[in-house]
Amino acid sequence: MKIAIACDHGGIEYKESLKKFLIEQGHEVEDFGCHDKTSCDYPDHAKPAAQSVAEGKNDRGIVICSTGIGVSIAANKVPGVRCALVSDVMCARLTREHNNTNVLAMGQFVIGEHLMKEIVTVWLNTPFSEGERHVRRINKLEA
Repeated sequence: MKIAIACDHGGIEYKESLKKFLIEQGHEVEDFGCHDKTSCDYPDHAKPAAQSVAEGKNDRGIVICSTGIGVSIAANKVPGVRCALVSDVMCARLTREHNNTNVLAMGQFVIGEHLMKEIVTVWLNTPFSEGERHVRRINKLEA
């Protein structure tokens, strides 16, 4: 799977750890930054990563900041993106099954690194349910 990944300075450690983890799992990763701890603006990285998913250049996207809130807002500004801020495994599964999310947001200050990898693994491996009610609801978002 081709995965876009991005962060601001508040998520750099997790982004780098996750990038390595994803590559080890056989995924192709496109890194949209940031690349160091210098203070930066989360939309400058999260929006281009989300845009690459909306345009089909990447299959999914993962965005990280200190809380996950800013990057999730930025990603959801891109038409065609359904980004969910997730901090537990159950929500990772349900946001794929029910909402067919294509971008995942997480907060480095909120969850542990091991949990982050569990969330990502579940999110990447859970298919959309294709349930009629879920399709209907997603279509209403796109209208």
